[in-house]
Amino acid sequence: MLKNKNALVTGSTSGIGLGIARELASKGANIVLNGFGMKSEIENLRTNIESDFSVKAIYLNADLSKANEIESFFNSAESKLGTIDILVNNAGIQHTDSIETFPVEKWDLIIALNLSAVFHLSRLALPAMKEKNWGRIINIASVHGMVASTQKAAYVAAKHGVIGLSKVIALECAETQITCNAICPGWVLTPLVEKQIAALAQEKKLSLKEASDLLLSEKQPSKRFTGISELAELASFLCSNAAANITGASLPVDGGWTAR
Repeated sequence: MLKNKNALVTGSTSGIGLGIARELASKGANIVLNGFGMKSEIENLRTNIESDFSVKAIYLNADLSKANEIESFFNSAESKLGTIDILVNNAGIQHTDSIETFPVEKWDLIIALNLSAVFHLSRLALPAMKEKNWGRIINIASVHGMVASTQKAAYVAAKHGVIGLSKVIALECAETQITCNAICPGWVLTPLVEKQIAALAQEKKLSLKEASDLLLSEKQPSKRFTGISELAELASFLCSNAAANITGASLPVDGGWTAR
């Protein structure tokens, strides 16, 4: 389905990003991996994608909170792989604190990485997509782009911004074969969420299973985590011809969280 397409997936050395990268590769796309981790482990991920799916995979890292590094990163990706057909903005970080004690440097970093990087990579990818008259921009937002939770001011603000930005890109590209959509997961069992479960267990003196159940029951009516494979297959669908007229959508994958 995606043979000869090039996909750049940020934050793709683990979790949701890696799942999406592997799913797109399984459909024939060449992959730009990006993210943190041990050099040897990342090299294994890269070579496994190439051997498992017979595509080309490269790894590039950058501080995506800095506009100048984003430009260098994107230019390097194009020089090594070719123009980017599919952009998946997945990289993000989280910090929890009340408004009045939220560290300013954490606010600035979260907005820069979770929101501004989405803008910068999109503006860099769009010219070549418009020249080809084909492209897919998929932004991994969050249920917190649709509703709020306490203690997450920067994350909620950034993810609301990602959904708004996705709509603007969709409208500006509406008469082309370029689409832009936001996927909005609820609870997904990623390393970030595992840390939250561990912190909750310690705070309330619960087992990890009890803390996990408590976390889910508070917000996610299905009381189960969304699987990474579910998000990866949705991203793949958004790249397909069947989704050619789906654009500007915010797609919750949240077990009923936003249905309340």
